[in-house]
Amino acid sequence: MFFSADLLAEFTSLWFQAPMVMSSRMQGLAASGMNGSTGGPAEIGQMITEKLSATVESVMAVNMAMVKEGTIAATAMATGTFAGLAGASDRVAVAALKPYGKRVRANARRLSE
Repeated sequence: MFFSADLLAEFTSLWFQAPMVMSSRMQGLAASGMNGSTGGPAEIGQMITEKLSATVESVMAVNMAMVKEGTIAATAMATGTFAGLAGASDRVAVAALKPYGKRVRANARRLSE
């Protein structure tokens, strides 16, 4: 079974950049706790907000992708051609992962500065 390039790109982004983002955030939280700065609670609030908004965006994207794939499948069945059906699961998976990957990449850029 082969995956699409888009799906592999999202998996790769999450696989390599998410641990770096988590370790950078933990280092920042530990440093802010030791020196008494107020950056820790703000970062925690941002983490929670990002997770919730990514989840909502992901659910909406999956719903839209499922509707689109259902329309493609219905059209294919009605016309007797099955073009466009291959890769449907990859396209739905990409729709689900893209919001998370977008935020991980943005955090990796922000935290590496």
